[in-house]
Amino acid sequence: MRIHPGTLIAVPQTDPSPTRPATAFDAATAVRRTEGGGLVADLDPGWDVGGGILNGGYLLSVVGRAAVMESAHAHPVALSASYLRAPASGPAALTVVPGPAGRTLAHALITLADTDGPALTVQATTATLGSAPSDYSSPMPDVPSVAECFSLAEHRDLAPPGVQVPGLSLRVDTRLDLATAGWAFGQPSGEPVLRAWMRLADGREPDPLALLTFADALPPTSFAMGNLGWAPTVQLQVLVRAIPAPGWCLVEARSSEIAGGWVDEDYRIWDSTGRLVAQSRQLARAPR
Repeated sequence: MRIHPGTLIAVPQTDPSPTRPATAFDAATAVRRTEGGGLVADLDPGWDVGGGILNGGYLLSVVGRAAVMESAHAHPVALSASYLRAPASGPAALTVVPGPAGRTLAHALITLADTDGPALTVQATTATLGSAPSDYSSPMPDVPSVAECFSLAEHRDLAPPGVQVPGLSLRVDTRLDLATAGWAFGQPSGEPVLRAWMRLADGREPDPLALLTFADALPPTSFAMGNLGWAPTVQLQVLVRAIPAPGWCLVEARSSEIAGGWVDEDYRIWDSTGRLVAQSRQLARAPR
């Protein structure tokens, strides 16, 4: 297919607001409407995981913006994405097919396509999240402070010669819990679990759109097993449970089975108050 951006007109976003200027994340995930009514985005090459391949969570944040733009509700709360292939950076079109909608939620089917055709299809549910306390929640893991954890960006000079540092690690400030970071020092633990404190490097506070990126921002859990290859996401489901408080989020990824060339990953994300604010599950191809 060919993408014709046409003449773009201003579309209000859920953020930024008049009191908070646009950030790098806002610009990288911006979705705009053409005069013909279509939605377009410019996929930022800086959000790659290596080799020019864009991070799946970043792509989901772009889709999440499109979902709320076409909904009466403010937040993406449940997204189920199928990754058909890795899209190229640059212009992309987003097609939103509305589904059933009501006072509390709305459904839509969204397709993201680049110049070579569809790359990502997402079944999205939007709603308006509140701030009521949890009736029950499993506790956040006991982890070291941010200052005691290992910064991927600050130690990018430790990458082997010729190994490209993923752009994602420079845009999402990730501080690994050393208890799950042995692989970074050539000492994999053998247990596919990773934990890290996380925030956007541009200083933007977390919100539901940022949580969509965080839900796929850790290295593959297979890294903890000593397998450092690319693990392409095939299917990713994200649930946003609450609006996160300002500050760092704690992100944990855990696999229950790596077999037959496939790996699963379950994420849990807590905000700075210790509240569970998002969960995800994905199926990926295991690194070769």
